[in-house]
Amino acid sequence: MDAITTKRIEKLHPSVRNEMKKIIENCNASLTGKAQVRITQSLRTFEEQDVLYQQGRTKLGKKITNAKAGQSIHNYGFAVDICLIIGGNTASWDTAKDWDNDQIADWYECVKIFAIHGWEWGGNWKTFKDLPHFEKRGYNSWQKLSKLKRDENNYVIL
Repeated sequence: MDAITTKRIEKLHPSVRNEMKKIIENCNASLTGKAQVRITQSLRTFEEQDVLYQQGRTKLGKKITNAKAGQSIHNYGFAVDICLIIGGNTASWDTAKDWDNDQIADWYECVKIFAIHGWEWGGNWKTFKDLPHFEKRGYNSWQKLSKLKRDENNYVIL
């Protein structure tokens, strides 16, 4: 597991950090070729969410989210976005490539591992498919999460 991924795991809600470490370790062990998982996004502040929401609306670029601040599971530390790092330095979001030649696309090997641990894949959404995105089932309602009290570190109290 690379240092960037480790740093981003530490930003997640404390209740899912160890589970995410295990998921990434399992994914990396499964990808016996030159691909490894990197978390590209974990906890996102409300301010960061607002900036992303404005893209394609009041700022130039393509719309990349329909979630306003507080409406993303990232805002509560229960979501991650990933890419595959190929050969230690090249990021890939290619969901079809089988870098380890085991007849299963590396991305889908990871999707299965996340699912085993109870994480929903944004690629299964009916609208606005989000292929790099995973969020923890049972904690993927921003409406419920937004009503919870927060601790001294600003994480929701479960």
